This record gives sequence, structure tokens and C-alpha cells, in this order.
Amino acid sequence: RDVATAHGPAAHAVGMPPPATSPSPALPTPGETSPENASEAPSPAAAPSASSGPLCEDAVRETLKGVNDPELFVNIVDLGLIYDVTIAPATEGATKHGVSIDMTMTSPACPAGPQMIADAKRVLGQRADVESVEVRIVMDPPWTPDRMTEAARDQLGIF
Repeated sequence: RDVATAHGPAAHAVGMPPPATSPSPALPTPGETSPENASEAPSPAAAPSASSGPLCEDAVRETLKGVNDPELFVNIVDLGLIYDVTIAPATEGATKHGVSIDMTMTSPACPAGPQMIADAKRVLGQRADVESVEVRIVMDPPWTPDRMTEAARDQLGIF
């Protein structure tokens, strides 16, 4: 699990003392059942990462909206960082596809690049209809702010 903030148990991992709280009951990890939630266990089709329709470029882009640039706090799709999406057809009898993404960074030396690449692979890999994910970093054409959507401009206060 990535440490994105310095609160709670993750704070201890970055050198901060743990909060003085009483222990809470152990919670099941996603997909795990406990006696309390055994009848409520999500089916793979009901999981948030499962696809709700056929895999297509729009569905991939919508999934990638779950990945934010950790410095700008705007998703990578609205920032205009996703240049191309390629979906390989599933092999005969299979239902899972390979997905390739051409992605850029806001600058060639973007320190958040590795995290955004890993997050893109993680969110797409959680889809029930995705077998593999490849993220290629491209710098041509270079990213410019005019690639952002109006939603991203509004979020960043760019008029």
C-alpha cells in the first residue's frame, strides 16, 4: 500500500509516532469475508474495480480518472497526460484484454512519474476485463497546459 499521507498507521511508517487510540477490531481486507459480513461479500462483478460495460477506450479513460497527479491533485486524464489507449483483443475463449497506454508527464523530470505509472497500472489491473497493463512514457509531443480539460483548469484556477 502506498503511503500518501502522514495520518493514522501510515504516519508511523514515515517516522511519526502512532496516535494514542484504543485498538479497533480488525477489518477484513477488500474481498475478504468475516462472520459479520459473510452474507455481504461482494461478488467480483460488484467490486468497484469491475467493469460495468465492454472494455473500450472511454472505459479505460474513465478508470484512469481514478489516478491523480500527487502534486497537482487533478486526475491524469483531465490533465491531458494520456495520449493514446490501445486495447488488445482477448484471445479466443478469454474475456480479458491487454491494455497499453501512451502517457506523458507535465515535465521530463517529473518526480511523481513513477507513482502515477504505478497507480495507472494498479487501477486498470483491478478491472475484471483487463489481463495486463503496459504504460509507455512519451515526451513527443511535449505536454502543455492547453491539453487540460475545462474541469482541470477550473480545479487549478486557470482561466
